[in-house]
Amino acid sequence: MTSEIIIQCSEAVAAKGWNIAFAESASAGKLSAEFSLTPLSGKILRGGIVCYEVFVKEQILLVPRELIEQFTPESQEVTSALAQRTAVIFNADITVALTGLTTAGGSETAEKPVGTIFLSIITPLGTIDHREVFAGGPEQIIQQAADKAAALIIEKIKPE
Repeated sequence: MTSEIIIQCSEAVAAKGWNIAFAESASAGKLSAEFSLTPLSGKILRGGIVCYEVFVKEQILLVPRELIEQFTPESQEVTSALAQRTAVIFNADITVALTGLTTAGGSETAEKPVGTIFLSIITPLGTIDHREVFAGGPEQIIQQAADKAAALIIEKIKPE
């Protein structure tokens, strides 16, 4: 079931007459799926790309290998690059990129533990870069991250 915050975000995007697109690594399409289930999906959802493996980040989204090697695939720098490339490909008003660590075996460290999620959200009103550590299993981490992305978009685009 789609969360209330994602439905509210969909309504806020539609109220502006804007659309939204996604580049998803750790979430593997969860954001696109969640937004597709909202009543206004036909008005706002432009599309998305799952870029789970580094190959897709490099070969399809053209993120420089050097950037990935320097900062790791799960980093704010790579997430920002994914958002920028996806915004161009989808010609979207709002673009959300998400990377992160939902299980052990990636680039986790003491400073970047499992549960760390990076978001980069490009809107006509400015860009949001956000890093947060969520608790729980992979499914809980991704749902919390999806809801956080929606909340950040609402906060940025809603009139005062």
